[in-house]
Amino acid sequence: MKYTFQIITFLAITGLLLFSGCESENYSSESDLSSKADSVSYSIGYLQGSGMAQEGFTDIDMKNFVAGFQQALAEQDPEIDRMAMQQTIQTYMMEVQQRQEMERSEQAEGQRAEGQAFLEENAEREDVMVTESGLQYRVVEEGTGDRPEATDQVEVHYRGTLITGEEFDSSYSRNQTATFPLNQVIPGWTEGLQLMREGATYEFFIPSELAYGTNPPPGSIILPGSVLIFEVELIDIKE
Repeated sequence: MKYTFQIITFLAITGLLLFSGCESENYSSESDLSSKADSVSYSIGYLQGSGMAQEGFTDIDMKNFVAGFQQALAEQDPEIDRMAMQQTIQTYMMEVQQRQEMERSEQAEGQRAEGQAFLEENAEREDVMVTESGLQYRVVEEGTGDRPEATDQVEVHYRGTLITGEEFDSSYSRNQTATFPLNQVIPGWTEGLQLMREGATYEFFIPSELAYGTNPPPGSIILPGSVLIFEVELIDIKE
């Protein structure tokens, strides 16, 4: 894990835009967007803050952040050795990552328990098949074309939901099919679509370990350990 000088520089620029003309002891969270420069400053500050929040950097002390920036701008000697600064930041980032991993693991435990209960009940349905890996599927409509191999590109329409029924992704909503190499998606898709023929529509019930596990896509409503449900229409196998 590396915290580069480019990132530090960007933070410094953000600090300048946010706090130029303000005393570090007297900054405000209220915005003034009366000029173009104000809007640029606010936009960069908000986006940077949003990014830091998503990364888990939520306990940054703004007073000391601004103080460090102002001292650097005035070419004053730092209160912490530069090498020690880098080490401090790297250690902090490692601690943040460890904390996030622990939170994801705890969250995944609960989701896995709910998901397992759902899959056990779902497997009792007469129209649901279960593969050796634990993937469950239901044939909505059978196709008549070829079956894809893992190395093929496929064109599909799909809708993804949680076991609560909440939709998290849909090519239908975008009114545009999706095309991708079958070996570059989650394992449940790679396995499941090879069961289908062109023209078929299947519903897949994908255990967490065949989906995203404890690392769902950033910003998604998918929680660590979630079972995912996909209705997939295999439109074409690309050559």
